[in-house]
Amino acid sequence: MSLDQLVTLTLGATLLGGALAVAGVRVYASGRARRQELVERLTSAGPASGRRRRFAGVDRRLRRTGLGRRIQLQLAATGLDLTPGEFLVWTVAGVAGLWLVAATFLAAFFGPVAGLIGLWAAFAFLNWQRTKRIEKFINQLPELSRVLANATGAGLALRTALAMAAEELEDPAGEELARVSDRLAVGHSIDEALGELAERLPSRELVVLVTTLVLSNRAGGTVVQSLRNLTRTLEERKETRREVRTQLSQVTVTAYAVPAIGLGALLLLDRVMPGALERMTGSFVGQAAVVVAVALYAVGFFLVRRMSKIDV
Repeated sequence: MSLDQLVTLTLGATLLGGALAVAGVRVYASGRARRQELVERLTSAGPASGRRRRFAGVDRRLRRTGLGRRIQLQLAATGLDLTPGEFLVWTVAGVAGLWLVAATFLAAFFGPVAGLIGLWAAFAFLNWQRTKRIEKFINQLPELSRVLANATGAGLALRTALAMAAEELEDPAGEELARVSDRLAVGHSIDEALGELAERLPSRELVVLVTTLVLSNRAGGTVVQSLRNLTRTLEERKETRREVRTQLSQVTVTAYAVPAIGLGALLLLDRVMPGALERMTGSFVGQAAVVVAVALYAVGFFLVRRMSKIDV
């Protein structure tokens, strides 16, 4: 083989290798993009609405962090049509707005205080939405258990029974069971899919139902009688929870009313004596008094809420 032929062969092999490398990179990038799109669709923070998502760049970066994953898990449990990126941006904007309003209309010292309260309020709102959704889901558990018992009693497989329950029940049970069916459709086991459901909406009642379904699926036995007994138990617990919540409603209102009265007194003082808050927070003693007062209100709120929290 002559030198010219060797050079031509080497050049051709190099060009072919480069073309294959470029094609491989393009295929890899395309597959990774499709996989990321599928993951984002399956782990959507709320019900699919088809609307255009804002702050997509912030959302992609946030999802890679531990904070983003925690926010994603909380949003998934609330049912809100928000992504972690949207929640973070709106929270930062709200904190900045509260900081500016408090510093302008009260005193400069109250700006950071209002910002911290706004940050706490954002996550408290998520927790409230999550708790409300869990309560609504718990109220649907007797009906869910009844549907699963009837479906399995008719000879349907557990996967089919879950899909049928997702179609028949209203949200949030219908939406959550649809997510379970989607997980099962892409290859997840029943243990994994139901375990994710129990993690999103933690409650004793749901844990009992999930444990019953998982054990019966592993053992391969009948689940009809267990589900029917569980249905009666869930109905009784539902009534008990309603009675306890009614008895503690006054305590719950008190927990929110006391801090509101303190804030109202502070605003009234500034209206009666214009500039009083500015003069009060102009010294270290006044600032320390405000911090101690806010801390005491926070501790009182926490203690009242803690005492009114009764697990049934």
